[in-house]
Amino acid sequence: MSNSVFNGGGERVAPRVVVVGLASCFGCQLQVTNAEQYLLDVLGQIDLRYWQLASDDPMPEEFDVAIIEGAVTNEEAERTVRLLRERASKVIVIGACANTAGIPGMAAEGFFQRPSQVYDRVPKACGNMLSPRPVDAVIPVDYRVRACPIDPYDFIDVLQRALYGSNKSYASATMCGECKRNESSCFYASGTLCLGLVTTAGCGAKCVNLGRPCNGCRGLSADANVASARAAAVRFGIDPTRFDDALRLFNQTNPALAEED
Repeated sequence: MSNSVFNGGGERVAPRVVVVGLASCFGCQLQVTNAEQYLLDVLGQIDLRYWQLASDDPMPEEFDVAIIEGAVTNEEAERTVRLLRERASKVIVIGACANTAGIPGMAAEGFFQRPSQVYDRVPKACGNMLSPRPVDAVIPVDYRVRACPIDPYDFIDVLQRALYGSNKSYASATMCGECKRNESSCFYASGTLCLGLVTTAGCGAKCVNLGRPCNGCRGLSADANVASARAAAVRFGIDPTRFDDALRLFNQTNPALAEED
């Protein structure tokens, strides 16, 4: 899709964009507003028809690009993402919740026993609840912005790809390569658990550069060798159960882990 579309009269118009929030903290949408230096330039390229964070107006019937934050946790959300997929030519998912089920996904295992642990009677506002799942468990997605929360400039880059069209590939390597390029010290040398061994690269290893081990918020890499990473953790004196528990934090709904188990 180009950065413009044509209306019925043959006039060139800006792509119509909607931004929708599902089960999440809305932090990734807030991160978009933090791209202050470029935000007005970005908004000038699109026709922003609906932004759930900024308005309570109803979502329009027609649009070209749908940006989705959050996990699918009830039947209403499932219907919403199917509708977005039907109407949008491009779907962009942003943040860990939309990509991996993120924070809601942490409760996915044994989910249907959990509501009764919190409520005597589940409120009607919760709707017909579903076990938390990422957006791509319901519909195909075209573009992804990973991490928790997203990097606003990563979002701008991906949005540009969606608007202008791009064959740029996504990173599938693991984070360890980025640490090596940054010449960062490895946490395993001190017996500290870090999920850079199996997490999708692409953030520049920001947390590691700040002295914090990777917690896996970008999701499991397609190139990850989980069994080998677990064995490496054990060699450095880390209980494999700790490794598995940490990995499930942002990957509990990932089918690859179920197969690995």
